[in-house]
Amino acid sequence: MRSSLSNAIDEAFAPAPDRKRVAALTQVPFAHRGLHGDGRVENSRAAFAAAIAQGHGIELDVQAARGGEAFVFHDYQLDRLTAEQGAVADRNASDLERLALKGTGETIPSLPNILSLIGGRVPLLIEVKAKDKHVAPLCLSVRRALEGYGGAVGVMSFNPQVGRWFANHAPRIVRGLVVSESDKRGVQGRIERRLALWRSSPDFLAYDVRDLPSRFAARARARGLAVMTWTVRDERQRETAARHADQPIYEVSARP
Repeated sequence: MRSSLSNAIDEAFAPAPDRKRVAALTQVPFAHRGLHGDGRVENSRAAFAAAIAQGHGIELDVQAARGGEAFVFHDYQLDRLTAEQGAVADRNASDLERLALKGTGETIPSLPNILSLIGGRVPLLIEVKAKDKHVAPLCLSVRRALEGYGGAVGVMSFNPQVGRWFANHAPRIVRGLVVSESDKRGVQGRIERRLALWRSSPDFLAYDVRDLPSRFAARARARGLAVMTWTVRDERQRETAARHADQPIYEVSARP
């Protein structure tokens, strides 16, 4: 009875989509930040080209430049992957386009540049990195970049405000909620996950593989939401993903 009531509430605030809406995203595994390793840097053109060559989907991250333009880069700070210091958000688009990724001849790519590279050949998951409630500039940049894009794509974020923005301003774009239960155990964590679900009204979840099996993920999946799981790095996690998710988001050591 309690479970039925919970499902009814979830369905009222975050209804499951028509399964056809997410079907194209559940057909192949996804390379986490592209198929990096073996000399290829994460979120680089080379890593994306390698994933395409395997016929696998691509998961990538976008950060906002100073003007809100979407650039493909994971970290909020530049120092790990470039020779520069400081925040990505403090740089203009023209500055970021010139910054080299360490150990490569590549520069930080813009989202439109990478969409042109992928060209709809494989499914794509775009994680929007947004820490606060001011998500509109980056979300708008992502929406504009996707105008006319013909491939299968889902936009996702830990931040439920991102899902809410796309639900309100670009409802045709498939959207997902990224979830980790790390440091969010107990009653408070369960409340936060439900509120994030209701706020973002996602079409799919991208779930931390370390938290699977999860009652929250299983309930959502039973209602019809697809579940992807990250980051799958070894055989044990591959087996967990196969049992409890629709597709893994993997790194090269766990290549399917």
